Amino acid sequence: MTPPNASPTLDALFQRILSRKPDAPALLDPINKQRITGQPPKRLSYREADHAISALAAHFVESGLPANSIVAVQLPNTVEFALTVLAAHRAGLVVAVLPLLWRQAELVAALNRTAARAIVTSSRIDGVGYADLAMNAAAEAFSIRHVCGFGDDLPDGMASLDRALANPSLITRTVIQDGRKAAMISFDVTGEGFRPVPRAHFSLIAGGLALSLESDVPQGATVMSAFAPTSFAGLTSSLVVWLLAGGTLALHHPFDSDVLEQQIDQHQCDTLMAPAQLAMRLGELDLAARLPSLRNVIGLWRAPEQVASSPAWPAQSASLTDVYL
Repeated sequence: MTPPNASPTLDALFQRILSRKPDAPALLDPINKQRITGQPPKRLSYREADHAISALAAHFVESGLPANSIVAVQLPNTVEFALTVLAAHRAGLVVAVLPLLWRQAELVAALNRTAARAIVTSSRIDGVGYADLAMNAAAEAFSIRHVCGFGDDLPDGMASLDRALANPSLITRTVIQDGRKAAMISFDVTGEGFRPVPRAHFSLIAGGLALSLESDVPQGATVMSAFAPTSFAGLTSSLVVWLLAGGTLALHHPFDSDVLEQQIDQHQCDTLMAPAQLAMRLGELDLAARLPSLRNVIGLWRAPEQVASSPAWPAQSASLTDVYL
């Protein structure tokens, strides 16, 4: 439910696109997902994505997570990440994004700093047992009440989200959609350790809007995201830009240049989001010339001084937009 004059939320943006074109392609998995997580790649329309989001949201509610609880998410750049974030928002929850490089000590610190009530992960990512990492970290975080994951061979005590998707139930919680509420928590690294930084829906949307306008992302764009979504920049450059464009979001789990080129060609992507150093390297390899559909490359930098000292963009067939978030 969205009250009058309320700021939009990410789920509200999704619902608007769903009402206009439910059968349009929404989310495309990495084509090498089988290697990444052991699961086949998915291709979801907006209608199919909506059903999955509702099923996951119902699971979160049925698991006893109160509204405004924090759900920690440690997932690769696959459709499950986007579905989980939107499902958490639909259930009235806040998402804390955890980098994949973090192991048990970092996870425990982050969970305790945020007082997270649940953690979502995948059974294995690139051969590493993330489900076991989550279970071990949850045992040291007193606030955790629910641990769940995607994939096979989940440890005892971890709820299967694949089962929740296969046997969906209806969400029973009415959530007031308000863009002023916290949507995500990312982490800044300081001398005192990790500092959680909450972001409201309108902050994420403002970041995505700045990206979209500066780089002139067209409506209905097919966006390839090759940027890890575990930060403010990562989430705005993928999930939010996609929702603002109302097109298709293709995902690449960083990083395999041959697979990335194959994905852009196969999905006819017109926009690429990537770390700026990677974008520059692809420009030097003349990737854009081999991919006629690619018209727009958006490179994200970690610091503004890197933009000033970067070399000129060598590609002629695609434009580069430098972004610092």
